[in-house]
Amino acid sequence: MQVSVETTEGLERRMTVNVDEERIASAVDDRLKNMTHTVKLKGFRKGKVPFKVVKQQYGKQVREEVVGEVLQSTFYEAVSQQQLQPAGTPNFDDLKHEAGEGLSYTATFEIYPAIELAPLAEQTVEKPVTEIGEADIDRMIETIRKQNMDWQTVDREAKEGDRVNLDFKGMIDGEVFEGGSGQGMQVELGSGRMIPGFEDGLLGARAGEDRTLEVTFPENYHAAEMAGKPAVFETHINSIEEPVLPEVDAEFAKKLGVESGDLSEMRNEIRDNMQRELDTRLRTRLKEAVMDTLLAANPIEAPKSLIENEERTLLQQMLQNLASQGMQQQDLSGINPEMFREQAQKRVTLGLIMSEIVKANDLKVSPEAVKARVEEIAAPYEHPEEVVKWYQSDRQRMSEVESLVFEDQVVDWVLDQARVIEKPVSFDEIMTSENAQ
Repeated sequence: MQVSVETTEGLERRMTVNVDEERIASAVDDRLKNMTHTVKLKGFRKGKVPFKVVKQQYGKQVREEVVGEVLQSTFYEAVSQQQLQPAGTPNFDDLKHEAGEGLSYTATFEIYPAIELAPLAEQTVEKPVTEIGEADIDRMIETIRKQNMDWQTVDREAKEGDRVNLDFKGMIDGEVFEGGSGQGMQVELGSGRMIPGFEDGLLGARAGEDRTLEVTFPENYHAAEMAGKPAVFETHINSIEEPVLPEVDAEFAKKLGVESGDLSEMRNEIRDNMQRELDTRLRTRLKEAVMDTLLAANPIEAPKSLIENEERTLLQQMLQNLASQGMQQQDLSGINPEMFREQAQKRVTLGLIMSEIVKANDLKVSPEAVKARVEEIAAPYEHPEEVVKWYQSDRQRMSEVESLVFEDQVVDWVLDQARVIEKPVSFDEIMTSENAQ
């Protein structure tokens, strides 16, 4: 077998392979000889068909099969001989395999980049640190109160923060548009959930009143046929309600699962829950800082084929998420995977760097570490033991946890190598930034 390789561009290689006819012919003859013992042909007893007849009948078909198999096997022999590591699937062309002339082809593929890890001693990683104060707990309690608030009917003009129940009919150019009418719709004034001007137009309204609202649909409105168009909504106000926050008392504590109703115990449980969430987000922020450091210290070229595969994976994940939220298939068509190019390139590049770190430092994941991580993930749930069983019952889910543990080990390794500077941040800053992301 003769092999030659040329570099075409970047990580792309074009390899030409020539296989002697003897290898093809020998494999074809061996297979045909085996067939003489099993093949059935009219006029011959089973196992008594002459080799010449079998070759005449099946020779072309068998050669095609052998060529396909030799193509695959010689490709991997050739890349091993040339000490190349293909990334992605090769493209075969210039295939020639006429009888008596052997086999020749070219394979175009990308290879994994050679990575020489940069020293990290001069690299700086900012580690966010914070503590939960009493004021943070107070704000969390207020958030929980709002999540558990009730509504009570009032006999006054509607103001911001109120909830208005109304019937409506929307028209564009004097015609009611599809989906433009309804009854008993709840609108929370000041929430910003309606199109601009709709909520403001209900301020000052009273129950039983009819109001006409003149608004304009945003230019980027999801229904293209209405985007940017002026519309008129005729509304009838059924009722106005104001929010009523629950008192912070024993009943409130019991509703949050504190059976004793003790407010100090409630605050301690809230603090514990906040601390778990904070620890997770601090770890995520620190991991992001470590990954950014690795990318900056190790600028490498990632194979395009791997990036494109990652783009398709990210697109598929997004489509599944949107479909689970009720989006119709026709609304999801035409999305270009290239919109994930930057994210995909970052993920592939980090994957290559982290793999090199794992290999160079012989990092291994222990079963104990995986078990501990599963238990950590399950801890916030009402029945953590069921969550642990759910993970342990599926190999794919456990593999995902193993990947997380590997990432943690890489993060720890980087933190041991680099200079770590603690950066004080507030609890709200951590929570708000993470929610925004």
